[in-house]
Amino acid sequence: MKYTEDHEWVRKDGDLFTIGITEYAAEELGDVVYVDLPEEGDQFSVGDDAAVIESVKAASEIISPMTGTIVEINDELMENPGLVNDDPIEKGWFYKMEADDSGEYENLLSEKEYQELIS
Repeated sequence: MKYTEDHEWVRKDGDLFTIGITEYAAEELGDVVYVDLPEEGDQFSVGDDAAVIESVKAASEIISPMTGTIVEINDELMENPGLVNDDPIEKGWFYKMEADDSGEYENLLSEKEYQELIS
């Protein structure tokens, strides 16, 4: 997995990239009460607002870490946004995308770099 300075994680799964928020971000947000996800087929560039997450503390934009097309969203989050808090990596992912330039993935932060960022 790779990470962004905005506390998203990106996991490469073959030709697809799965995006979510880190455990650190989930803890900082507090209890997540609402998630507004993009639609399949939506296209984003790096830095675009791709989703919105609302917690009891604040609302935050989820910034697209890569350029590409959304191919799947996590429908379970619509019914149970608390999955982001319970399991932000496995069950609380936001969407999967096909990247236009998989080289963008290599430019993201490593686990070590992300840990240094949040410490």
